[in-house]
Amino acid sequence: MDKIGFIGLGIMGKPMALNLMKKGFELVVYNRTESRMDELINQGAIGAGSPKEVAEKSDIIITIVSDTPDVEDVILSEHGVIHGIKAGSVVIDMSTISPSVTKEIAKKLKEKNADMLDAPVSGGDTGAINGTLAIMVGGEKEVLDKCMPVFNAMGNIITHTGTNGMGQVVKLCNQILVSVTNMAVSEAVLFAQKSGVDPHTMIEATKGGAAGSWQLTNLGPKMVDEDFAPGFMIDLQQKDLRLVLEAASQINLPLPALSYVHQMYTSNQANGEGKEGTQALYKSVKRLS
Repeated sequence: MDKIGFIGLGIMGKPMALNLMKKGFELVVYNRTESRMDELINQGAIGAGSPKEVAEKSDIIITIVSDTPDVEDVILSEHGVIHGIKAGSVVIDMSTISPSVTKEIAKKLKEKNADMLDAPVSGGDTGAINGTLAIMVGGEKEVLDKCMPVFNAMGNIITHTGTNGMGQVVKLCNQILVSVTNMAVSEAVLFAQKSGVDPHTMIEATKGGAAGSWQLTNLGPKMVDEDFAPGFMIDLQQKDLRLVLEAASQINLPLPALSYVHQMYTSNQANGEGKEGTQALYKSVKRLS
């Protein structure tokens, strides 16, 4: 069984790494905040002092960090994965980052005779904990096939989307869908409240029909109950929407609905709500009423 390196043990990364260990994979782990490694080390993982050391000790290296510069840092910097990677190894970046940067990183790893898969995920912290993530994979199909046991330990829907960078493109499509739908749920909840209907009843009545969505079922009740604890933070959602808008600009594609949602989330951030869950979009809509 391949030894797995895992870099990034945040809200998503830690439960994903734990699920790999439950499936019997041996892990080498690294996180900038060292204390986040403790739980995994206590369960048998090997701690590393740098991404380079992770690569030296692993066959497959998984990265899941916050943004494009963070991925560039852990892979390409002086102490990055690329300086410790072995020929024949695979880097799986499960972060959500720029498709164009992903292609450049894949090219540089290929010069080291290593492969890369971009494999961003959807499903939030609940999916990470339960091992039910949807994973969108860009890269060579043969490399994906080799890594399927690893993906199956973390997710239940694994889709090959095309060449390097295409996993990131599909993830950005996902973010268009979830954020604009979240706006619709916020408006529907407020409309029900203002009209005198119990919004919980409205959600129960509509979630099984054509209006049903993950956002309605999972985030709608949280809006009603004013539970804004993060499954996925607004600040991170805004990072993803920025990536979408940048990529859309490169192909001269207007995205009016997404642009409006991005501005509404900016209102959340201006009100100190960036660390709250994306369901706090409801607050920005409510402030307009």
